[in-house]
Amino acid sequence: MKKTPLYDEHIALGAKMLDFAGWQMPIRYKTGINEEHNAVRTSVGVFDVSHMGEITISGPDAAAFLDYSCLNTASKLKPGRAQYSMIANDSGGLVDDIFLYQNSENDYLMIANASNIDAVMKHLSNLADAYDVSLIDVSDSWALLALQGPGAAVHLARFVEHDLTKLRRNRKIVTRFKNIVIDLARTGYTGEDGFEILCRPDDVKDIWKALIEVGVVPVGLAARDSLRLEAGFPLFGHEFDATTNPLCSDYSWVVKDKDFYGREAIWDKPCSKRLVGLVLNERGVSRQGYKVFVDDIEIGEISSGTVSPLTRKSLALAWIDSKYAEIGNEVFISIRDRKLSATITKPPFYG
Repeated sequence: MKKTPLYDEHIALGAKMLDFAGWQMPIRYKTGINEEHNAVRTSVGVFDVSHMGEITISGPDAAAFLDYSCLNTASKLKPGRAQYSMIANDSGGLVDDIFLYQNSENDYLMIANASNIDAVMKHLSNLADAYDVSLIDVSDSWALLALQGPGAAVHLARFVEHDLTKLRRNRKIVTRFKNIVIDLARTGYTGEDGFEILCRPDDVKDIWKALIEVGVVPVGLAARDSLRLEAGFPLFGHEFDATTNPLCSDYSWVVKDKDFYGREAIWDKPCSKRLVGLVLNERGVSRQGYKVFVDDIEIGEISSGTVSPLTRKSLALAWIDSKYAEIGNEVFISIRDRKLSATITKPPFYG
C-alpha cells in the first residue's frame, strides 16, 4: 500500500485512513465530513491529492500527438494554460479523463486519475510510435495539494510572491511558496475558486503545515467526493468508464470535431442512455447501483449519490434511458424496496 509524503501528518490530525486506488489516503478527519465539506463551500480547505498521476509529454510532435490521443484540442493551449480533456478507447468509451497543462512550447504535463496511471501510460505509449514525442511517468517526482474555497486566494496570498489577482482560471505559473519553488494552477474539482499546488515531495510537509497553521481546514476524500458531486462533476469509475460515451453527457463539449483515436466508435455509438442529475423529493439516500424507474419500468442506475452537507438534499448522478432524460421529469429511485420520487435536475445542485 502506497503512502503520500503527508501520511504522518494525516495520522497526527486524527484522519481515518482507507485504501484508495492502492494508496493509504485520508477519508475524513476528526471534524467530520460535513464540516470539511462546508468549510470548502464557505471558507477554505486543503486536500492531499498526491496520489494522482503526473505524466510529461514533450517533443516536436507533442501538440499533434495530444490532439490525436485526447478528445479536447491541446494545440489550442498556450504556455501556462490548462484544459480538461479525455482519452478515448476504440469501443466508444474512455481510458481516463485528465487535466492537461502546457508548460512551454512542446512540453505538457498531464494529470491522470490514480487508478488509471498504468493504463494511460500503456495506451499513450502504443499511440506514440508514429510521433516524435517522449512520455515519462513523473508521478513519484511530485506531490499535489488542492487549496479550495472562496477564501483560498486570501490565505494563499500570505505565502506566494505572485499577484494572485492576475492568475486567471485554468492558468499555471511557477512561483514560490515562502522559499519553496512550486507550480501553481488556478484549477480544482470542487466547484469553488481554488488552486492546485505541485511541489517536490520533500517540500510538501512545509507547505501543508503552513496552511494548517493559518486556519485552513484539512479535507479528506469523502468530502472531496461530496463536493464534486454537488457541483455535478463526473468521477471516472462512476460516471465515466471504458463503456460510457461522453457525448451522452453534459461533457460532450470536450469532444472536439477533429481526428482523434477512437473517433468513429464515439461518434457512431448511439446515446441510448444519458447522464442526468437527480434530486430526491422524499427522505432517503441515493447510492451507486440503485435502480431508477418510471412506473414499473427500469430505466437506469445511479452512478453516484450522497446527501449534500450544504443543502441536506439527497443528490445523485445517473445514467438513464434517453427518452426519459428531460430536465424536470419525475422518476423513482428504488431504495430498500421502496420507490421514492426524484426530479431530473441540471447540476450544479447548489447556489
